[in-house]
Amino acid sequence: MQTKPKLVVLTGAGISAESGLRTFRDSDGLWEGYDIYEVASPAGWEKDPALVLDFYNLRRKDVLNAQPNAAHTGLAKLEEHFDVRIITQNIDDLHERAGSSRVLHLHGEIVKMRSDINETELYPYADDIRIGDMAPDGGQFRPHVVWFGEAVTMIEPAVLEIVQADVFVLIGTSLNVYPAAGLVDYLREDVPKYIIDKKIPPVREGNYHLIEKPATEGMAELLTILMP
Repeated sequence: MQTKPKLVVLTGAGISAESGLRTFRDSDGLWEGYDIYEVASPAGWEKDPALVLDFYNLRRKDVLNAQPNAAHTGLAKLEEHFDVRIITQNIDDLHERAGSSRVLHLHGEIVKMRSDINETELYPYADDIRIGDMAPDGGQFRPHVVWFGEAVTMIEPAVLEIVQADVFVLIGTSLNVYPAAGLVDYLREDVPKYIIDKKIPPVREGNYHLIEKPATEGMAELLTILMP
């Protein structure tokens, strides 16, 4: 039995923007009005955990109300011809709901929660998290989201996927956030690379096919190239 070529995809906020989830750096972005470090850092959590929980409870509602778009479903369709591995910087679950079977979340998942003592034991996040909602280990429940200043523990598994890529696709990320942005440096030179973005991010010279379009339009074009 012939194995499918491995297609590794790195996605950012731009792929979910067309589902109504505003991106981190948009002028009307959902973080506007909040000091990032007040709601997305260990220091902010220590200072005012109730504010942090309220912020992420709202983010979770936004995600649950959003629907996967054609870019998400297009990636799921590629599984017919490729062994697709998605590495996402997004904390939403739209890739999974669109039908993608292998998704690695670099920055956590808003639909899950964990103790503020133990980051490895995850629990489904069925309702708003409140102060006093305690994990079995005695810690306060918090969203399973990587905050500024916290280790991105999934970066090593992501590198293992990247170095094995036969084809690489980058969708909707500015390549400004590290360590995620450094993943492209692990690609083999000969790997065909596709970038879909309204504004192509800076990348090294190489075997790149640039598709300067929103994620849904760009994915439609990519499907005609990879699945003619």
